[in-house]
Amino acid sequence: MLKTIPSKLPDVGSTIFSEMSALALECQAINLGQGFPDYPPSEVLIQAVSNAMLQGHNQYAPMAGLPALREAIASKVQTQHGRSYSVNSEITVTSGASEALMSSLLALAHPGDEVLLIDPAYDLYEPSIRLAGARAVRVPMRPPQENDPAFCIDWNRIEAALTDKTRMLVLNFPHNPTGLTLKSEDLDALETLISKHPILLLSDEAYEHIVFDGQAHLSPVSRPLLAEHTVLISSFGKTFHATGWKVGYCCAPAAVMTEIRKVHQFTVFSVSTPMQAGIAQYLRTADALSGLSGFYQKKRDRLLAGLKETVLRPLRAEGTFFLLVDTAALGDGLEKELALRLTRDVGVASIPVSAFYGDPNHPEANHQLLRLCFAKLDTTLDQALERLQGLENRLAG
Repeated sequence: MLKTIPSKLPDVGSTIFSEMSALALECQAINLGQGFPDYPPSEVLIQAVSNAMLQGHNQYAPMAGLPALREAIASKVQTQHGRSYSVNSEITVTSGASEALMSSLLALAHPGDEVLLIDPAYDLYEPSIRLAGARAVRVPMRPPQENDPAFCIDWNRIEAALTDKTRMLVLNFPHNPTGLTLKSEDLDALETLISKHPILLLSDEAYEHIVFDGQAHLSPVSRPLLAEHTVLISSFGKTFHATGWKVGYCCAPAAVMTEIRKVHQFTVFSVSTPMQAGIAQYLRTADALSGLSGFYQKKRDRLLAGLKETVLRPLRAEGTFFLLVDTAALGDGLEKELALRLTRDVGVASIPVSAFYGDPNHPEANHQLLRLCFAKLDTTLDQALERLQGLENRLAG
């Protein structure tokens, strides 16, 4: 008889995203929970991938990625952030941002190391850190206050959490789930921190091309000191409305990238060749990236306008395709319980922000906030908003 297999992640089950999406399907609810669009990628991009298949790009790509795509990434990052990366030794195409994150953490975090996370934090980070044998140290943002209804990074608290065991700080901006973006003063604070504590920065920038109200996305790699310590990670799936394609990338100094590639080559070896070739071709078109922020800002503003007719109070969203709503008008209680009731009784699925904390049931993880995804067709958003009007009466019933 097979012996019981000890689990490396005994407390990990299905993610909140899978759970809420399954419930949405069961209840025929509108899914504003999991972050995927319900509209197709650009027809030009789809044709570019199709052409790549017909042209014979169907066998293994080089382990680090097709040279054409790595060149396009180098050009994009240089234009966007003023940072030059070597196509041969400092850029790797990955199976989505998730694989880039996992490979980076497995390569760079060691048993006994500590890795700092800023709460609320995306749920992939801590399990990856634990699989690397390291320990996650979670440092919360200051939650929304009555006179300042937004999350706020406390850099003094982050520095206070550093020890001689700290290997890395994980950044995620534009931030999922809060929608915060980094400002110049945040990069100043990071430079001060790194000058005193030369740790690594793992910068998850999956929503880098979705920023609003005339802002520019500020990456740590735009500062030379920070770039020397940073692994930049991003996602073409998020950028081009093609989350199922699972194509991302990471950029890092050559010595760091050497270690990441050692894990990457034995994790997936290489990434879908026709997808890489098609994306490389599409990036040559003038409007591949330029219209994304405007496209999503219209959707954000549509959701904001509709929420005025409900008791949900939206928080400021500076980037990503997520919007947080304050549910205080619906009473107290665990955020997840409200999200479940909202799905079952009102027909709109969301994600409780408490799911992005180490202990979702702890009072300090529950700020009466839910995350809504607006990467949806206008008709989908309008149907959801119609259901959310008068929701307090249906929940009370």
